[in-house]
Amino acid sequence: MKLYNSLTRTRDDFIPNEPGKAKIYTCGPTVYHFAHIGNLRTYIMEDVLEKYLRYTGLDVTRVMNITDVGHLTSDADEGEDKMLKGAQRENKTVMEIAKFYTDAFFSDCDKLNIKTPDVVKPATECIDDFIHVIEGLLEKGYAYLAGGNVYFDTSKLKEYYVFNNFTEEDLAVGVRDGVEADLNKKNKNDFVLWFTKSKFEDQALKWDSPWGVGYPGWHIECSCISMKYLGEELDIHCGGIDNAFPHHTNEIAQSEAYLGHKWCNYWFHVHHLNTTGGKMSKSKGEFLILPLLIEKGYDPMAYRFFCLQSHYRKNLVFSYENLDNATVAYRKLIQKIAALKDEGDVDAEALAALKAKFTEALDNDLNTSLAITALYDVLKAKCSDATKRAAIADFDTVLSLNLLAAADKLRAETEAAAAEAAAAADAQKDDFDREIEALIAKRAEAKKAKDYAEADRIRAYLSERGVTLKDTPGGTLYERA
Repeated sequence: MKLYNSLTRTRDDFIPNEPGKAKIYTCGPTVYHFAHIGNLRTYIMEDVLEKYLRYTGLDVTRVMNITDVGHLTSDADEGEDKMLKGAQRENKTVMEIAKFYTDAFFSDCDKLNIKTPDVVKPATECIDDFIHVIEGLLEKGYAYLAGGNVYFDTSKLKEYYVFNNFTEEDLAVGVRDGVEADLNKKNKNDFVLWFTKSKFEDQALKWDSPWGVGYPGWHIECSCISMKYLGEELDIHCGGIDNAFPHHTNEIAQSEAYLGHKWCNYWFHVHHLNTTGGKMSKSKGEFLILPLLIEKGYDPMAYRFFCLQSHYRKNLVFSYENLDNATVAYRKLIQKIAALKDEGDVDAEALAALKAKFTEALDNDLNTSLAITALYDVLKAKCSDATKRAAIADFDTVLSLNLLAAADKLRAETEAAAAEAAAAADAQKDDFDREIEALIAKRAEAKKAKDYAEADRIRAYLSERGVTLKDTPGGTLYERA
């Protein structure tokens, strides 16, 4: 398998540190608000990556943090504290906010068939680990105390801007208007490891530390949680492209300074979901969330399908028109699968050929768009329906689009509707038969009374409705058209 590695800027062969195993770390949500559908696109693509690695036979361990403390809104470790802002917005405690939006996040993931990582750890449960690593960085000379805070000293590194050709001026641009520069820093791109003094004197969550009562910076949590549960060597680190700088850049800096060797071999970055007005962002105050799409009648699987139709390294433009198109395509796909009969033998050779096209697509830098094409190729293949269903079931262990389940449900609903219509037709037929028999009896009485005009009228009425009468010595018979 080849993956684009943001660290090398090339498509590299994926070779795990330990044969047969893969260790993945995922940057989790900051739980101060709902995840918007752009955030969820990232988790969908990371989910496909994890499931495909498992599909290839690797023993995967995936770890994700939950940021419930210490995430500041600025790209330069300044600005508003997101968790505190959420608590103030809703008049709740920080931990109430964290619990509510953590539950909401995993509810969204469940609806989108995103697998929960093997380890999910809130930052607030790892404070001692953060302190231990920060102490190590101070001992090694990679950190310093200033103004009551602990800072990482980026000047001690041979290379800091590992992902892009950022400069100090680029970093300054990241500081939002109205934010005061941190004069405690030795270098503009240094970052906080531990706060004891900041503009957030009303910070709700604080802990004792060797440097005073305070709380961790945002970047330290991912390094520490990864090292705690995955060890000193990480295979793949995942996240949105907007985290490459400064968050992931700072993770590499502090992790490798602490460990003394390379920390992570592959960096997997998912690009933005944009609206027609630009990047989707919570900071703009208006963003789309999955419950809103569901409220509007969209199937979460249609949104997942929409995301899989595009490569993860391409910006994807969201509009309701685009989602409508994906919804129609998904429904048509399910209809075609529903038409397959669950019978016959599976042709092992044909199945292997279909699977080869699927793996070829995902081996090519997780190209889900080509994987969807391979799925359509199954429907066009010259093989038994049983073979096609087997291939679709196999592919869906990675794509997770509920393909057979949705198709079987549609077929069951279609068959139930047809049966109901047939029963209604039978009932209607029985009613008509009773009406015919009653009219034949009435005609016989008219003939007995020599009221031939009435008898003829009844015959003509039934003839107009497709009923032919035949008088016999044994009585009147009828045939329905």
